[in-house]
Amino acid sequence: MPQTIVVKIGTSSLTQPETGQLALSTIATLAETLSHLRGLSYRVILVSSGAVGVGCGRLGLTERPKNIALKQAVAAVGQGRLMRIYDDLFTTLQQPIAQVLLTRSDLVQRSHYLNVNNTFKELLELGVIPIVNENDTVAIDELKFGDNDTLSALVASLVKADWLFLLTDVDRLYSADPRFVADAKPITLVTNIQELTDLQVQTGTQGSQWGTGGMVTKISAARIATVAGVRTVITEGRYPRNLEKILQGESIGTHFEPHPEPTSARKRWIAYGLVPAGKLYLDEGAVVAISRKGKSLLAAGIVRVESEFESQDAVLLCDRQGNEIARGLVNYNSQELEKIQGSRSPQIPKILGYEGADTVIHRDNLVLT
Repeated sequence: MPQTIVVKIGTSSLTQPETGQLALSTIATLAETLSHLRGLSYRVILVSSGAVGVGCGRLGLTERPKNIALKQAVAAVGQGRLMRIYDDLFTTLQQPIAQVLLTRSDLVQRSHYLNVNNTFKELLELGVIPIVNENDTVAIDELKFGDNDTLSALVASLVKADWLFLLTDVDRLYSADPRFVADAKPITLVTNIQELTDLQVQTGTQGSQWGTGGMVTKISAARIATVAGVRTVITEGRYPRNLEKILQGESIGTHFEPHPEPTSARKRWIAYGLVPAGKLYLDEGAVVAISRKGKSLLAAGIVRVESEFESQDAVLLCDRQGNEIARGLVNYNSQELEKIQGSRSPQIPKILGYEGADTVIHRDNLVLT
């Protein structure tokens, strides 16, 4: 079975840091590398940032716009130009490509989620390299991926990829920013993402002025992908040929080992495809029952309900301090839960005046995060 790889390249790698103009040599080398991998029977998906950055360069803007409407307009200008460049390069290499623009709503509805997956399957069967980006022109804040690191991890999870490569402006993850800290220690292998917290890795919040991501979003993306069984690598985008070397076994970049027991596709959709509509705060007993014993959530374990939501919406489950422990599909709306929180199951019909579900979230609809 051919291996599937998802490659995400960021704006910082696609553009010149001083001007925001496209780094054409990097893009050409990337196209050559991905085409060569296709020739070796790899199934390849490229998640490409850069539409806003390219649009800024095209329009002579000196910094990334902060106004949403302006940013969306600039993205519309840049996306067409970016795809024209990709198409010219890949056509020269006789490699067909396809543009796939996604919004979070494409993954929120289960039917849309499955349809997106089927589209990717057909494109890959045809030998096409899909080039994916968030549809910045129409996306709204409530349904934005926020960054292409997250988008690439969700795509890798969706298609059950073997590899996710996050190409950035540093060669690997460090204990501190190597651009400012001379003795920052390189991290080559992460077997458990909790290790990064233990090492107090300094991730920063943002990359270049032209991009939206930083190392923190890449670690978050690695968390999503590794739970899905996808080996994830952070490496330098200026050297796309390193992808081939890594696939041949060379130790380049920072590798995140995949989880040995990946969660099911449906639970990954619940955990990362859906946008949580609210939060439930749990007592210590409920936290233990869910996280260590694999139990369903009962009303008795809820101490606080936050935000308004409907039955079957996705919600976050947190401990008393607000630390997220799980996500799930809730069987009651927020008004009902405010009435029955802390109550035993046999008391619920009397409180509500009607029979309800025995569980607030059944364990089949609950995912530890």
